[in-house]
Amino acid sequence: MTTMSIVVTGATGQLGRLTVEALLRRGIPAADIIATGRDIAGIKDLGDRGVTARRADFADADSLTEAFAGADRLLLISASVPVGERVANHRRVMDAAVAAGVSLVAYTSTTHADTATTIIGATHGETEKYLRDRHIPSVLLRNGWYLENYTSQLPQILQNGAVVGAAGEGRISAASRADLAEAAAVVLTTEGHSGAVYELGGDESFTLAELAATIGAAAGKKIAYADLPVTEFAQALAAVGLPTELAEVLADADLGLSRGEMYTDSGDLRRLIGRPPVTLTEALAALQPL
Repeated sequence: MTTMSIVVTGATGQLGRLTVEALLRRGIPAADIIATGRDIAGIKDLGDRGVTARRADFADADSLTEAFAGADRLLLISASVPVGERVANHRRVMDAAVAAGVSLVAYTSTTHADTATTIIGATHGETEKYLRDRHIPSVLLRNGWYLENYTSQLPQILQNGAVVGAAGEGRISAASRADLAEAAAVVLTTEGHSGAVYELGGDESFTLAELAATIGAAAGKKIAYADLPVTEFAQALAAVGLPTELAEVLADADLGLSRGEMYTDSGDLRRLIGRPPVTLTEALAALQPL
């Protein structure tokens, strides 16, 4: 691979930082990596290691112009902002990337974004359409649900003795952030990905009832699955302190799970990273004792 500058947006977040680390492991010189975020104080340690740290606020077009200067490839990690602002933010990033002469934009979308009916899925679908309409050389990394979405809830799950959701019997092809970050690093550092659409998920899918049973087996206690109507699930999320809009978006995502929108058997993740992705059982074993 020829020398290139690779921009990683959202490097102050978990997936972005993991991607920077994966790029470094793949032998990309630190000086060829541009890590960006709204508050670069959070990535000062990367700067200390030779990575270029630049401020990039998706709502501030001028900051994007400065952040992307000299870039060849760019990873656009979807914005963690209110749903109504996501698409406009993504468009600003893509416009700035084009202006900077970036040769490839890799975008972290969601599984089946072209047909997804969820609130979140619609924002990804609109972003993908903008990439196509502007004829931006791009690759779509349609990331499935993170395993960490569930393992991060373990204290509450174990305390309550239940997984709560609204996904019915829908199957989830969840994968670890580290595996998805590695896939992004592969795409950014190898050729032949422009125009590709990768449906990225774990090889072993599960329902939320199976999630509960697997957690119970690992913890040595019975864990049930409480399947609620979507409205009740949203109310339950709001009752534990989530903002109302976020609670509704997450409950709606579970409705998408029930329709199979977070399931994929493509094998794309395994092929990109060259090994089987981390499974739910392995992720739980790494956290022992629960």
